[in-house]
Amino acid sequence: MISRGFLRYLKQTSLADYVAFRSFSRSQQTPAAVTSSFIDSLRTAVGDNNVSTSDAIREQHGHDESHHEVYKPDVVVFAESVEQVSKVAKLCNENKVPLIPFGSGTGLEGGVNALSGGVTLDVTKMNQIVEVNAEDFDCTVQPGVMRIALNAYLRDTGLWFPIDPGADASICGMCATSASGTNAVRYGTMRENVLNLQVVLPDGRVIHTAGKGKRCRKTSAGYNLTNLFVGSEGTLGIITQATIKLYGLPEKTIAAVCHFKTVQEAVDTVVQIMQSGITMAKLEFLDDKAIEAFNKFSKYNMPVAQSLFLEFHGPALGLEDQFNTVKDLIELNGGLGLQMATDEDERKRLWKARHEMLWACTALIPGSKPYSTDICVPISHLPEVIIKTKQWIDEAKVLGPMVGHVGDGNFHVFFPVNHSDKETMAKVKDISSKMGYLAMDLNGTCTGEHGIGMGKCHLLEKEIGPVGIQVLKDVKRCFDPNGIMNPGKIIS
Repeated sequence: MISRGFLRYLKQTSLADYVAFRSFSRSQQTPAAVTSSFIDSLRTAVGDNNVSTSDAIREQHGHDESHHEVYKPDVVVFAESVEQVSKVAKLCNENKVPLIPFGSGTGLEGGVNALSGGVTLDVTKMNQIVEVNAEDFDCTVQPGVMRIALNAYLRDTGLWFPIDPGADASICGMCATSASGTNAVRYGTMRENVLNLQVVLPDGRVIHTAGKGKRCRKTSAGYNLTNLFVGSEGTLGIITQATIKLYGLPEKTIAAVCHFKTVQEAVDTVVQIMQSGITMAKLEFLDDKAIEAFNKFSKYNMPVAQSLFLEFHGPALGLEDQFNTVKDLIELNGGLGLQMATDEDERKRLWKARHEMLWACTALIPGSKPYSTDICVPISHLPEVIIKTKQWIDEAKVLGPMVGHVGDGNFHVFFPVNHSDKETMAKVKDISSKMGYLAMDLNGTCTGEHGIGMGKCHLLEKEIGPVGIQVLKDVKRCFDPNGIMNPGKIIS
């Protein structure tokens, strides 16, 4: 019997998307019903206080920050230890009940929505920083540790964890989605910054992907199991501990913003900065519509134009020389209104506004919710995809401010949409799909950092091809033969 949640998903999905979804989905295994005796077994495993069937708790855990409709689990379990996670996974596997890991719920592709019901496993109570090895520039954390809290804890060590997706996400959730964000142009994504993971497999076994306690910077020992789980979006197991790289706090930071008449001028500047050999910490693009939203929401008065936000990290000696080199490139490409900020409060205000862009865009239409999508292409193709996307947005007569991590060729469109407006929703979904297909045609990807989740399944086969999809299915089947882990996401 197919769950009511999955039937609702089918009703909202276009025929083309569903056919694509089924083309790479392995044989559907009917999820088992969650019975009162099964819930009693969960209570025995984790304690009465850690199991909830209340409608409010289930609603809270049935969605992330995306536009996707809520799909509530049948029961929410709060784990306090890896042993409890293992017990819950084993129970779900033996009874063929869907199991969805849940961290901070800040994703943007419906990665935690319980399409087939089942158990949502909330790991936020596991919030210990296990160890910090300052001399080795690494630390180990449990899955409930949040990004901002970790950096507050690290402050006195002179170290920080720079991966910054904007939201205050959990570190292990960032591993699960292969998060990145504004600092990725210098520090990379989660894939480059995870040394080891502790993962509970669907059958309850516990694995350390690089070997228990291992935290060396490189290894040639066997398959790269660590990066198999980074970006797996909860479809292969539950990440219960992560060992990650740390970095020294920069001696000096310079933030800057400048404006251009055209997208081409802005992107040409980005390419020339990258070619100059200057290691930028942040290199962000905001289009004119994003600046309008930025000004209204964060009470700025910036020129409404195609804009670059930049940040430099490094030793005080020489950093201003780097800034002056970039200043020359900006002027060479027609950049206007360059402003520089070294004061910490002003820099934080500037970047706080940038990170709140999703909500600034939503505020443009009262009562709307954000529909956010992202793609990534080689930098040289950025002007083409940005201009084409702006054309589609204008033709559809919808709002779609753009923000880009242009140093990586990654950009986002934030559509503020009233979800009861079916016509506008259809237009936005169409633009999102066309963006994905265009990016792939230009040797890029349909998602640079949001992930596939439930929202981009129909784009994945084109991206990696039928053989690639078959290999993903084989890997999934190896780790999760009963198909319990986060069904309906990526390929399951």
